Order: sequence, then C-alpha cells, then structure tokens
Amino acid sequence: MGNPLQYLSLGRKGNLVELGEDPVNAVTRAGKAALVAVASDASEHTWRRAKSFVAGTSQSCLRLPFTKDEMGQAVGRASLAIAAITDASLALAIVKALPAGEAQDAVLAVLEEKARRQQQRRKEAKAHEHNRQAGKTRRSDAKKEH
Repeated sequence: MGNPLQYLSLGRKGNLVELGEDPVNAVTRAGKAALVAVASDASEHTWRRAKSFVAGTSQSCLRLPFTKDEMGQAVGRASLAIAAITDASLALAIVKALPAGEAQDAVLAVLEEKARRQQQRRKEAKAHEHNRQAGKTRRSDAKKEH
C-alpha cells in the first residue's frame, strides 16, 4: 500500500481526478465520481456541499485526514479542498491506504463492488475488441446469416 496522496497525484496525471468545487459538481451530476474526497480542514460549507453532490447516488463521499495544503501539494496546486476520483479502482486504492475507520468500511464495500464491476466491463470490452478485430460474430448473429 502506498500513500493516499501519491494515488491522488497519479490520478491527476492520468486524468482520473477532478479538482475543485465546480468540476466536482459537474462530474457528480454526471454520475461519474466513484469518490468525492474532502480535506480535513475544509470548511463545513464545503463538506455539506460534497455530501449534497453525492446524496441519493451510489457515489461516496469521504473526509481525508489531510489538509488542503497537503492535498494541493500532491496535485501541484497551492491548496485543494475537494476532489472527485472518477476511477473506482483508484478510489479503492486511496481508501485502502487510509488508516482504518468506521466511516470508511461502508465506503470500502461500495468501492470494492464498483471496482469489481469496472474490471469486468474492461475485460468484456477487451474481449469484444479482440473478437471484432478477429472477425468473429455472436452465435445468434451467425444463425441469422444462414
């Protein structure tokens, strides 16, 4: 396991993280955030907004044990109060790297299921692309042709 801030930095470099309140709002409204991470010293208003972004969805929200300055430094900014991680596997790695806590257990269970489903979809897409390139068709399509 690594440092959660290192995962956040890698996610930013890989375009798997949205930074700041407006981009986080947009990505959560689109339903693409696996995890909304909030700095420990972010204002109560920011924390309430983050929770309202994910309310009623399968997206999770978690307060990280890092300050705005620490989070900002990890992603190359002066400070960062809120971020949305759009990749379930990356979000899972971040939560697993955090010290254990009760609030994290529920988030961890949701993210593990999301990451499993995301891996399955990627595997199916890769198999589909391989079959498409090889010229294979579905059995039901092959029957229709004859």
